[in-house]
Amino acid sequence: MALSRGLRCCQRVFSWIPVLIITSVVLWSYYAYVFELCLFTLTNTLEKVVYLLVFHVCFVMFSWTYWKSIFTPAASPCKKFQLSYSDKQRYEMEERPDAQKQILVEIAKKLPIFTRAQSGAIRFCDRCQVLKPDRCHHCSVCETVNNCVGFSNYKFFLLFLSYSMLYCVFIAATVFQYFLKFWVGDLPNRPAKFHVLFLMFVALMFFVSLMFLFGYHCWLVAKNRSTLEAFSAPVFVNGPDRNGFNVGIRKNLQQVFGEDRRLWFIPVFTSQGNGHYFPLKNRSSESQNPLLANEDMWEESDDGSEEGSLVEDQDPSVTIEMEE
Repeated sequence: MALSRGLRCCQRVFSWIPVLIITSVVLWSYYAYVFELCLFTLTNTLEKVVYLLVFHVCFVMFSWTYWKSIFTPAASPCKKFQLSYSDKQRYEMEERPDAQKQILVEIAKKLPIFTRAQSGAIRFCDRCQVLKPDRCHHCSVCETVNNCVGFSNYKFFLLFLSYSMLYCVFIAATVFQYFLKFWVGDLPNRPAKFHVLFLMFVALMFFVSLMFLFGYHCWLVAKNRSTLEAFSAPVFVNGPDRNGFNVGIRKNLQQVFGEDRRLWFIPVFTSQGNGHYFPLKNRSSESQNPLLANEDMWEESDDGSEEGSLVEDQDPSVTIEMEE
């Protein structure tokens, strides 16, 4: 047990290494740009002020979105998806797989669950003892942010990628002329030369890698797919449908960024829904379950009756596999 805890502790420590590397590179870029380029190299005061102002705006937005991507927790399914004591006893005492599947089907009729396992059965996690909400999986940690990228922080992750690209583009565009001057020897051979040269190379290198990753996630958002759904189509009652959650580009964007466009580029949570239910392209399957005709009439009260709404006091976000 002690060895196992030690290994887990080491794993948690090592998982922060990519984040520490990225943070170190960003802090060095701040020093190189602000001090070595703007304060020690630039002579035009107006140019210096403009460069510093725009740079700090990009730097703050990048840092803010990166922080939110790292430290926004990916929550678990709410208690409505957990088996009740009686259902759990009935499920565990039943030895026939078909009968167990039927028990899960009966329980799922009270929940907004439309996807199925590849076998057609209700998706159930034996480890957590919960019925899986649609698009819910045990997440894999994205090494770039050392966190699961899911419903609760996907907007922050996309903004992090976009502001990272903007940060790199701004640095490369403003450093380029001084990069050429240092390269041909028009400026004195000072320590700033090496910082400016490396700034150019690092900015371009990160921009190229981020461009492909950001483009891929833009395509996922436009199609309303997670990375898992991009490789394996979600299965519904009527069979697999890769576009089962695709409700149009505008509505797909609103699901991630919200309806208020003024908040789209600010790292505050504005995503639509609660993470347990997602609109379907074909709503006919929803009408098959009368309890879901209005998903607000779904929450179970403390005395066991069904009333109220799906939203609970706790963070209702559900981890969705959208990592790199």
